[in-house]
Amino acid sequence: MSLRIDDRFKAILGATDRETLLTEVLRFTRHLGFTTVNATAVHDQPLDDVQFAWVSNTPSAYAQLADDVLYAKGDPVAQHCRHRGVPIVWDQSTYATAGHGARWEAQAQFGYCTGIALALHMPRGQHFFIGVDRDQRLPSDGEELSRLTADLQLFAAHAQEAALRILLPQVIELACPELTVRELECLRWTMEGKSAWEVGRILSISEQTAVRHLNNATKKLDCVNKHHAIVKAMRFGLIS
Repeated sequence: MSLRIDDRFKAILGATDRETLLTEVLRFTRHLGFTTVNATAVHDQPLDDVQFAWVSNTPSAYAQLADDVLYAKGDPVAQHCRHRGVPIVWDQSTYATAGHGARWEAQAQFGYCTGIALALHMPRGQHFFIGVDRDQRLPSDGEELSRLTADLQLFAAHAQEAALRILLPQVIELACPELTVRELECLRWTMEGKSAWEVGRILSISEQTAVRHLNNATKKLDCVNKHHAIVKAMRFGLIS
């Protein structure tokens, strides 16, 4: 999948408050063909209270139950995202298999019939969850469903930066790390959609060396993957 940054993802980086954050999250949600969304920033540290903050367009009649943290702990989709970093594509069978058919029946009345959800688990106890939902069936074509999931993953890598900055500004680390010239070059070319092999050819280094520079940059930026590292480097003004 190309990592080239396009306008579908860049707009969220310009969000400055909760209103514009929600506007951009909703815009992308509808672009994917979904109607409701929840984007939640979490800060979880030992011996401290867990901090939650979110934006969503949850129907008001369902909001009290949907925003109940204790209720969410029993939700199979929430449990998947809490413990895993891969997306979950869910429908009625997901709840039935987990023994929560009644829960699905309750939320389906409000349009929560199918959806895609994922969580990014980052260093220092920072987490970002995003879930998009609708009352229609998901695409039966595997390639189309894979595209939707991949787009949501790439969007999440951008949205989490804005969400943490706006929703939990007190936990954001503002120090800008020092990256080597080679690390920055590898990030720049990866941002342009080049594979590690192509980056190596361009910079006259081996593919393994390019991968090592990318991994070092990702670690220095306290990121979970190269998608996240590119976005964070852009925010720090290290690449553009």
